[in-house]
Amino acid sequence: MKRLLIACFLLTAGITSQAQAPQGGAPGRSMQTPPSIGHLFGKIIDSSGKAVSNASVILLQSQFDSASRQAKDVLLKSAISQSNGEFSFSGLPVMGTLKLQVTAVGFSILEQTAVFQKGGFDKDLGNLEMKSDSKVLESVYIAAPLSSMKLDIDKKVFNVEKNVVSAGGTAVDVMRNVPSVQVDIDGNVKLRNASPQLYIDGRPTTLSLDQIPADAIQSVEVITNPSAKYDASGGNAGILNIVLKKNKQFGYNGNLMAGVDSRGGWNGGGNFNIRQDKFNFSVAVMSNNRQGLNTGTTDRLNLGDTMVHVFQDNTNKQGGGFQFGKVGLDYYISNRSTISVGAIKVHGQFNPNETIDITTDSLFSNGSKTSYFSNRISSGTRQFNAHGFTGGYVYNFAKQGKQLTADANLFQGKFENNSLYTTNYFTGNTINRTQYQKIIGDGDNRFLTLQTDFTDPLTANSTFEAGARVQLRKLGNLTENYAGSSQANLSKVPGTTNDYKNTDNVYAGYLNFKSKIKDFGYQIGLRAESSEYNGELITTKQSFSNKYPISLFPSVFLSQKLDEKQEIQFSYTRRINRPNFFQQIPFTDYSDSLNITRGNPGLVPEFTNSFEMSYSKNYRTRDNLLASIYYKHTNDLITRYLTEGINDFTGKSDIINTYINANSSYSLGAEVTSINYINKVWDMTTNVNVYQSKINTDNITGTSQDALISWFGKWNNNIKLKKNYSFQLSANYQSKTNLPVSNNDGGRGGGPFGQAQSSAQGYIRSSWSVDFAVKKSFLKNNAASVSLSINDIFRTRVQDQYSESEYFIQNYNRLNNPQTVRLNFTYRFGKMDMSIFKRQNSKSSGTQDMMQMAQ
Repeated sequence: MKRLLIACFLLTAGITSQAQAPQGGAPGRSMQTPPSIGHLFGKIIDSSGKAVSNASVILLQSQFDSASRQAKDVLLKSAISQSNGEFSFSGLPVMGTLKLQVTAVGFSILEQTAVFQKGGFDKDLGNLEMKSDSKVLESVYIAAPLSSMKLDIDKKVFNVEKNVVSAGGTAVDVMRNVPSVQVDIDGNVKLRNASPQLYIDGRPTTLSLDQIPADAIQSVEVITNPSAKYDASGGNAGILNIVLKKNKQFGYNGNLMAGVDSRGGWNGGGNFNIRQDKFNFSVAVMSNNRQGLNTGTTDRLNLGDTMVHVFQDNTNKQGGGFQFGKVGLDYYISNRSTISVGAIKVHGQFNPNETIDITTDSLFSNGSKTSYFSNRISSGTRQFNAHGFTGGYVYNFAKQGKQLTADANLFQGKFENNSLYTTNYFTGNTINRTQYQKIIGDGDNRFLTLQTDFTDPLTANSTFEAGARVQLRKLGNLTENYAGSSQANLSKVPGTTNDYKNTDNVYAGYLNFKSKIKDFGYQIGLRAESSEYNGELITTKQSFSNKYPISLFPSVFLSQKLDEKQEIQFSYTRRINRPNFFQQIPFTDYSDSLNITRGNPGLVPEFTNSFEMSYSKNYRTRDNLLASIYYKHTNDLITRYLTEGINDFTGKSDIINTYINANSSYSLGAEVTSINYINKVWDMTTNVNVYQSKINTDNITGTSQDALISWFGKWNNNIKLKKNYSFQLSANYQSKTNLPVSNNDGGRGGGPFGQAQSSAQGYIRSSWSVDFAVKKSFLKNNAASVSLSINDIFRTRVQDQYSESEYFIQNYNRLNNPQTVRLNFTYRFGKMDMSIFKRQNSKSSGTQDMMQMAQ
């Protein structure tokens, strides 16, 4: 308890402003402020004379409290001892008695007084010896359980580190259990019915969710209404920031993990971290092998002079996996400056195999009918290699909270694909014709981000922030189509080769000011962005370019505390979504003959104004409720649209997916998130989002689909029982909802017959699913654990979709990897060595490190 109180005091002291030179004296007696020119220094050692680094050193002085009319100790200065055990304070009053308190893990508290001699301004305390605390050394410190949700003024943070259901999976499985986030069966995520931007550790990434292991994730930050500090791109969606695990333990420690699933997949890996002197080194390696199964049907009626009914039955099996590696190094130049470097490497290869049975019935205008059956078999490989490098510098000024950071992040990757499509046309049970199509493609991308941020607490209640950011992206792609009557006689199809490259650059700067007046807080920001992109079709020598002038993006956040447990928040932001190169390129992509796409060079950016109001209340000790209402209005919304055109591959008329700017769109909703600790062993999180959305396409079709009211809910339960057993039960429900707008996926989503049309052309029927997991911890200090999980217990996570246009009416149904059982094993190891310390973290105090040890 004594150490806990000291830690709480240090944490509180670390976030307060530096004290001014104090005034002493008894009540009713006036004294001048002592001159602040004193210099106090010394060295912390243990009983063997070895230096003690990272010790917390605080300096107190007695001051008169006018409220209590009594003298009390107040914080004057604080510091962390260096690697050689030394500490130093300057700018001290030379009159009066000062109190020094030193705390360090594994030692008893050291207290000493200090008085400057008359006429002296330097005071050397010499070597201060700390006594070992045997009780501390024999104990194991466990951090208090982190709350599953933390509410900040501009984001919600969900701790997913202990999520049992997602163990051994990917970030897709993690997102299924994060409130506010909707995940379809393909792993595409939506945040309040729109596709969010994906960040890793606060920076954009080229990785997708299925390329990030679940076991590498510590928390997920849900930013529904990003402030001016964040990239303005993303339109009417928010940001999902995945925070990877960063070990904060002293000494060395690590984890080993392994698992298998019922479909023949497996996963394994581990991580290791060591902290000593000025260095902190971490490494993580993980591998995930999956065997996927996807089944579905498509029932489509093509409208026109000739009515054509098409029914197809799909079975898709995909094997393969990916390897993920991460390494990081921190070098602590001093207590105030840190250099960090890191790297991420991802390699993956998948081998999709699909069989589609297609029945086609035609009814001609003269009343005659024809019917034929075909079978399409596809096989191939997809391979990707991605790697990223990060570098950062942090400087903490002497003024508490004043900080300067500089970051450089480079992500780049390459991908290759080679697919063979064999289509057999039958007469009865006999194959009368076979057509072959081969698609070979490769590409690369590079994403460089340079950013600097400056933070300065102007007063105890006010903070100024400013920053600048440059984002440079390069992209290249080559896709070639071959066709023929045999595999040995394939020839390139003219006009279907897609070879292009482009650059996309964004330049930005922001100012942000936040303050509070008593219980009222506010944050006002302004961001300025300009962008440009240039593209070239290599085969046709066509060039495309667009430059967008500087646009301003204001943000306003207001908060009012009603009491210690209740708070109201309001926010407004303006954001932009620029059309990407895929959406603008006029080339027709025949890579998937069942999902032909074409860009629209006439697209313009969409602008979104977002409003949100929230109410939060804490009940008892840990229960809390968060209720929000939100409204988003977008002009010139970029959305998918279906049109009819000539298929250069077949020479016949076909349906083509393209993009348009709708007149406008809006989304209005209310969301409630409740976290309840039912008793000592059971906690529950409930999330419900009710919303209405509409896209106005009067400018294209002359009419618009009526707005649709929908709702989405999640229910997560965690139960801890005796003998170190724990259970997790998760369920979600999605009511009938409009089709999502474009996922901004580069035109490669959509699946058979382009089912991802705009919401003005269809809806998704309701669906629900349930996941379950059990975990058992054992060995000393529960160092080992085994978990067993099953997803989609009742085989109900189905995508059941209806869409229509002037060209067709379609029903589409698909089921992806139901009832998959995973078995995972985890082993933790490590040693708290008092000779191995890390200096104060650039983002958190040494006290926080003490409280987060040995998880």
